[in-house]
Amino acid sequence: MAKRVLRMQRVKIHRFWRSGIRAVPGTLLVGMVTFVCYGLGLNLTAAGFLYLIIVVLQSLLGDFVSSAIVSIIADLCLNFFFVPPLFSFRVSDSSDTWALIAFLITGLVITRLMTQVRREAETSELHRHEMKLLYELAQRLLALDPDDVVMTKAVGLFREVFQIQAVCLYDGANAELYSDGESRNGLAGRTRAAYISHRDSGDNAVFIRCLRAAGKTTGAIGLDGLHDAELTAGPLTALAAAMLERVRVFRDASHAAAAAQAEVFRGAILDALAHEFKTPLATIVTAAGGLRATGGLRSEQLELAEMAEMEASQLGLLTSRLLRIARLDHEQVKPQLELTDVASLVAQLADQYSKRTDREISLVNEVPSVHVLADCELLRLALRQLLDNACKYSPAGSIIKVAVEQQQESVCLRVWNSGSLVLSSERARIFERFYRGSEARHLAPGTGLGLYVARKIVQAHGGDLDLETDVSEGTSFRLTLPIVSQTL
Repeated sequence: MAKRVLRMQRVKIHRFWRSGIRAVPGTLLVGMVTFVCYGLGLNLTAAGFLYLIIVVLQSLLGDFVSSAIVSIIADLCLNFFFVPPLFSFRVSDSSDTWALIAFLITGLVITRLMTQVRREAETSELHRHEMKLLYELAQRLLALDPDDVVMTKAVGLFREVFQIQAVCLYDGANAELYSDGESRNGLAGRTRAAYISHRDSGDNAVFIRCLRAAGKTTGAIGLDGLHDAELTAGPLTALAAAMLERVRVFRDASHAAAAAQAEVFRGAILDALAHEFKTPLATIVTAAGGLRATGGLRSEQLELAEMAEMEASQLGLLTSRLLRIARLDHEQVKPQLELTDVASLVAQLADQYSKRTDREISLVNEVPSVHVLADCELLRLALRQLLDNACKYSPAGSIIKVAVEQQQESVCLRVWNSGSLVLSSERARIFERFYRGSEARHLAPGTGLGLYVARKIVQAHGGDLDLETDVSEGTSFRLTLPIVSQTL
C-alpha cells in the first residue's frame, strides 16, 4: 500500500514538472509580446488582446496546468507594464482592476474549454485507433483455421496487434493454458485462479477477465501491459470468448463427423464380414450333411460329422446375431409387431441355454401364458443378451434364475446371476453405448453393445429394461413389457 502511494506521488510530481516545461514556450512568447507592445507604446486593450491569443495557442499545444500558468503570467505582465501606475502591481483605477480580473477569468475559461476540446479529440482519435485494431484482430482471428494450435496462434495475435507485454488464455473445458510473452506479475497463475474463482481481477499492470458463454464461465484471459484497458479490455474479452466458443463448436463438429465416418466404415466392414463368414459356414454345413448322407461312416465318424454340422450352424446363427446387434446400434429399431407369448418364448430360451451352458438355469414361471405385441425375433435377441451376460459373468456351475410374473397391465421378466457385482458408480452408465464395467472388462470379452441394444429393443416395444439395485447379492436385470388381451 505504501509503495503504491509513493508511486502515485511520483507520478503527480512528474506530471507537474512536465506541465511546467510545456509552459516555457508560452511564457517566452508572453515576454516577447510584452517587450514589443511596451516598446510600441500599445495600450491595455491591444496588449490584452495579444495576450489572449497567446493563451489560446498555449491551450491548443499544452495541458490545463501549463495553460493556466501562462494565463497568470500574462495577467501579471499586463498589470505591471500596461496598467497605471506602471511597474507596480497596484491598480489606481477600479475599472482596470475589473479588466484584469476579467482577463484572468477569460484566459482560464478559454484554457479549460480548449483543453476539454483537445482531450475529447484525443479520446475520439484513440477510440478510432482502438476500433481499427479490434477490427484487424477480429479479421485475423476469423482467418485462422480452427486446428489443434489455433488457440496458441490466437494468443499470439492478441499480443502482436495490441503490443501487449504478455497474454494468457485459460481454456476451462480442456484445463489448458495458452500464453505468449513474458510476464513478471504471475499472469499465468492469476489467470487460472480467476477461472477457478469465477472472479475478475486486475490492477494498473495486469488486467484479468473471465470468459463466459450462455451464462457459464468457459475460461479466463489475462493481459499484462494493456494500454487504455478501460477502452479495449471489454471488446478483447468478448473476442477471446467468441474464439474459445468457436474452437469448442469446431471440435464438437469434428468429433461428430469422425463418428459418422466411423459408422460408414463399420457398415462396410460388417457387410464384408457377413459375406466372408456366411459363405464358408454354409459350405461346411452342406459338406457335413453330405458326409452323413453318404452312409458307411463309423459311429465316431458320424458323431464328428454331426458335431461339425451343429457347430457350423451355431456359428452361422451367432454371426447373423452379432451383425444384427451392430446394425441396431446405429439404426432406429422398428419392430414388426405381432401377438407373442412371452412365457412360452422365455421357456424355449431357458431350455436352449440349459443345454448349451454348464450353468443351471432355474425358471420360475408364475403365469402359463401372457401375450404382448412384439417383434418375436427382436425380443428373442434382447432376451438372449440378458441370458448371455448372466452366463458370461457368473461362475461355472452356478445357478441362473429366470422369473416371469404378471404385474397388473405389464409382464415382468427377471434374470439373476451370482458372481460379479455392478459397482454403484457404474450403474448409471451400464446401458451406455460401448461402456463396460471395470470388472466386466477382466472377466469376459465383449463390445459393450449388448445391453445398449437390448434396452433399445425393449423401449421400441413400449417397455423398459433396468438394473435392479435392491438385490443383496449378484446382479439382476428387470425387463417389463405391456401386455394385451388374447382377443386382440
